Amino acid sequence: MVKAKRKPLKEIIETAKNYKKILTVGCGGCVSICHAGGQKEVTTLSVELNMAFTLDKLPNRVEGYTVERQCNMKYLEELDEKAADYDCFLSMACGAGVQMLAERFQNIPVFPALDTIAIGVDRDIGLSEERCRACGHCVLACTAGICPITRCSKQLLNGPCGGTKAGGMCEISEAGEEIPCAWNEIYTRLEKQNRLDNILKIQPIMEWRNKTQQLIVQEPYEKIYYHD
Repeated sequence: MVKAKRKPLKEIIETAKNYKKILTVGCGGCVSICHAGGQKEVTTLSVELNMAFTLDKLPNRVEGYTVERQCNMKYLEELDEKAADYDCFLSMACGAGVQMLAERFQNIPVFPALDTIAIGVDRDIGLSEERCRACGHCVLACTAGICPITRCSKQLLNGPCGGTKAGGMCEISEAGEEIPCAWNEIYTRLEKQNRLDNILKIQPIMEWRNKTQQLIVQEPYEKIYYHD
């Protein structure tokens, strides 16, 4: 799931201060679950901005609204009638949601209120951990479900390196901040599964295809979108 964090309030104010009527647009998807851009966060940001503008004796006023998804155009239709009432939008969605909102309302400035960080997992309320970098070439089948791109400090596809410390810690560990060696964990898990031969399979150099914009089509729909 996509993980994001709210930008500093001062940065958001600086971005939106020249617009009198502002709509903070939340998203009920990933950012809502990780407590960054759902209805609660929309309300909080709107209140903070209104207080800041009032204290600075500025005429700016902020309202909030949350759609089910910002990354899907059909869920943005409900904003069509509202758009004319605002000078700009503050999007509390991931980078993809910001771009979709800006694509639909091209005559209205759309500014991100969040920083998109990673694809990760929920560890606790408000606590997430990066687990995937969307590299476009998943090797989890060979690494027992442990991603060497996000978990290995050196992003080694073929490991371990020579810097594994005693106790299975990475050499970059410091006092009070012990970092587990991902390849030690991969080895241990493969051993439990009787699949240690996987660690001998040499993975090719990563192409990093995700550096260019991708159109992602799921297999059942390829005949619809890919045709001669």
